[in-house]
Amino acid sequence: MESYRIAVLPGDGIGIEVMHAAAAVLETVQRRIGRILQLQWLPAGAQHYLDSGVALPDATLRHCEQADAILFGAMGLPHVHGADGTEIIPQIDLRMHLDLYAGVRPIRTFEGLPTPLARPEAAHIDLVLVRENTEGLFYARGRGDVRGDDEVRDTMRITRQGTARICEFAFRLAERRAARSGRRGRVTNVDKANVFASMAFFRKVFEEVAARHPQIAADSGYVDAMALNLVMKPWTYDVLVTENMFGDILSDLIAALVGGMGMAPSGDIGDRYGLFQPAHGTAPDIAGQGKANPTAMLLSAAMMLEWLAGRSGDAALADGAAMIQHAVEQVFASGQVRPMEFGGTDGTAAIAQAVAGALRPAHA
Repeated sequence: MESYRIAVLPGDGIGIEVMHAAAAVLETVQRRIGRILQLQWLPAGAQHYLDSGVALPDATLRHCEQADAILFGAMGLPHVHGADGTEIIPQIDLRMHLDLYAGVRPIRTFEGLPTPLARPEAAHIDLVLVRENTEGLFYARGRGDVRGDDEVRDTMRITRQGTARICEFAFRLAERRAARSGRRGRVTNVDKANVFASMAFFRKVFEEVAARHPQIAADSGYVDAMALNLVMKPWTYDVLVTENMFGDILSDLIAALVGGMGMAPSGDIGDRYGLFQPAHGTAPDIAGQGKANPTAMLLSAAMMLEWLAGRSGDAALADGAAMIQHAVEQVFASGQVRPMEFGGTDGTAAIAQAVAGALRPAHA
């Protein structure tokens, strides 16, 4: 029986709780598809930093390098800071070390759950934000130019290589989505090219890449206008591609359009490695209370299986990904469960149990 090694980094706060939910669902899925998912739980995060002085142990990093995929919960606590005053967030160190240059943030609405937007078209939101993960303004992390107590400068870095590969990733994603939907794909570049030379360069490279994919529609918009349009008419977008900081901000905005961060899965993907995690944080205000919505974590696990299927050529893994997605859809559409942020009463365990139950064969 085929076996896959999964490095599991639950992290801090609700990251631990939603990871246990994902583990339970994956246990059910692997029996259905006849595959073994070897989950290796590893230490890292803000609490580990408090306990040991190390946020991302070398042994954990080595295991991540050797794993077939990485499943990540959430890391960071608002009261835990490094010497420079920033939070302890080793997930960024992992992105940089493993060159996980594509931050993939899909969002869509689910039948049975209300949408914050009143327009009926909001029931059909289905888009993906692709965020460049390794440069942009985040490149300045750890490199800030601190000039006494009067001034600090953080520098944005945009390169041709980094921009070209994230744009190519976005267009290939749009092609796959178009093949499934039967509609022409579209990639929208989000920048601030009217103000910054770095962003004008980002747009220039985007347009060069777009010319190599004439079957996919391509356009660009300024990030401030895009923030408006994503609230006014998000159902008109397909794939968005953008710089690191803009992507960080807009990925939270689009999650709100479908009900919140508990519905927002993500993948950080490179040419060799893939890390999959809910887009939400550690939510220390509700940690340990069983209130966290695990849907984003469950959908991130499905993204992991789909990515592994593509890398390994193992169609059973793709079947497992589809099973999880269908089970999530089923439990919400039937009204079996409703997360608390949607006005329901169901927490982590109830949602995970419902999804796992929907995955089991009827005779089981």
